[in-house]
Amino acid sequence: MALFPKKVKFRKWQKTRRNPKKKQIATRGATLAFGSFGLKSCEPKWIKANQIEAARRAMSRFAQKTGKIWIRVFPDRPITAKPAEVKMGKGKGDPVGYVAPVRTGTIIFEVDGMAEDAAREALRKAGAKLPLKTKIISR
Repeated sequence: MALFPKKVKFRKWQKTRRNPKKKQIATRGATLAFGSFGLKSCEPKWIKANQIEAARRAMSRFAQKTGKIWIRVFPDRPITAKPAEVKMGKGKGDPVGYVAPVRTGTIIFEVDGMAEDAAREALRKAGAKLPLKTKIISR
């Protein structure tokens, strides 16, 4: 189950402004909407599609047939890279994948229909697969 948009308006996006002094705190997607437990980001980062998938698989494998999992972020931002050993200049690189820009406080995953200890362990395993610090929250 690869996560990427079916169709995009622009193949390549411009880089966003990132001010290290300014805190990037989420205003949308910062509260639990579906499940009883959630995985909340503690820092702003770009999460790749394969990292989201790895976290989802870790949770699903632990939960087996109990509970329901919601993925609250979607990788819709294309990232580009130039091939190895290519000189500077000659334009922007080709798209290599998609990322989900995540701000501080964004809920990444939610789970429901599981015991509290099982839900916390599933979310802990998912958090270990992600490139940012996370914390587990509950209703």
